[in-house]
Amino acid sequence: MALIALAADKGAPGVTTAAVALGAVWPRPVLVAECDQAGGDLVYRLPAQDGDGAEAMLNPSRGLLSLAATARRGLRPDQIAEHCQRLVGGLDVLVGITNAEQAQAMTWLWGPLGRAFAGLAPVDVLADCGRLGADTPLTELMREADLVVLLTRATLEQVAHLRERVSALTESLRGGPPVGVLVLADPRDFRAPIAEVDRILAGARNRGHAVDTGGQPGPPPPPVSVLGGLALDPKGAELLSGQWGGRLDRSLLIRSAREVAGDLVGRLPSAGHAPEQPVGPDVRDGAPRQDVPHHVEGRR
Repeated sequence: MALIALAADKGAPGVTTAAVALGAVWPRPVLVAECDQAGGDLVYRLPAQDGDGAEAMLNPSRGLLSLAATARRGLRPDQIAEHCQRLVGGLDVLVGITNAEQAQAMTWLWGPLGRAFAGLAPVDVLADCGRLGADTPLTELMREADLVVLLTRATLEQVAHLRERVSALTESLRGGPPVGVLVLADPRDFRAPIAEVDRILAGARNRGHAVDTGGQPGPPPPPVSVLGGLALDPKGAELLSGQWGGRLDRSLLIRSAREVAGDLVGRLPSAGHAPEQPVGPDVRDGAPRQDVPHHVEGRR
């Protein structure tokens, strides 16, 4: 139904954590897909749910790697479910590759995968794109997105790197989806770091339009906006990884993720019109939840 690409520049601060946190509280049917070219982390972090409902390990061979092996002759949205796995608690995930070497043979995949994600009705896809580098082939996936979301911490170094990444990315995505920025910061004072990031990004946001070789204006760069803040909450992130006991649904991370998820869904196609029931066994119910599923409540 909609594709949201999550990424960052240098250091990739918390992209996977943000993707899982948002997926856990997403108010519509959702799939979290690991598309990080450096390799995925979910198989090391969270338990899967087997056919009997018990905990099991995620299978690293079932996911993006197995999907790529079947997609050489074309990729349809209905093929994706066969390669997804379900976490304990109900969140569906497409596990990523295990190392960067595998990504070198998959540069052809990202455009078709983005189109398949965008056509995966009635499911929204949160694509964890990890750290973006120069000339990343993931640009082809991001072109198919409804929204590209970049994460940054509110430090001078990271925002400076982000400003340069925004300039390069919007140039690559001319005529493409809007770009939003989420600031990872102390939720007790979101306003100041968000305002500072917005100020620093203003130059990148307003850079000029390129022209084509015939001297005619080309497609404009996508708009860039600061969407808000996501809690920089190390304890909540450890709960999300299953390393702490206790309840995660009261954490600053999840509380802020709920607000961000609601805002993002409001920006997407068909916002507020979630389907009555999911399609197929690999898509969880999308009804809003009051509590975070067990797989992100922390291991007791």
